[in-house]
Amino acid sequence: MNPVEQKHIESTPGVVEGRPRVTGTRIRVQDIYVWYELQGQSPDEIVARFPELALSDVHAALAYYWDNRDLIRRQMQEEDDVVEKLRQEAGPGLLARKLNPDNDRDSLPS
Repeated sequence: MNPVEQKHIESTPGVVEGRPRVTGTRIRVQDIYVWYELQGQSPDEIVARFPELALSDVHAALAYYWDNRDLIRRQMQEEDDVVEKLRQEAGPGLLARKLNPDNDRDSLPS
């Protein structure tokens, strides 16, 4: 890691699954990427929502993301895969069963 990344970004086994995060927080690089790139929040808006972050932390996290995009995207996909597997194992949720009781033999009574 370069000196800027060492100051702002860290990975610690056992903390947020060892994912890269802003130093001293549990806010992952991928979280900042999602807020900025996918949700359209500005760095200033992110800092306003999370006052433990400095503007330089947000920019360092975005730089780290772009320098390690394949790794971060692979980690994000792994999380999505786990969630999907859990959804399949759990079956339809309570709301889905209530809205469509014909698809669930254990549906709630109306």
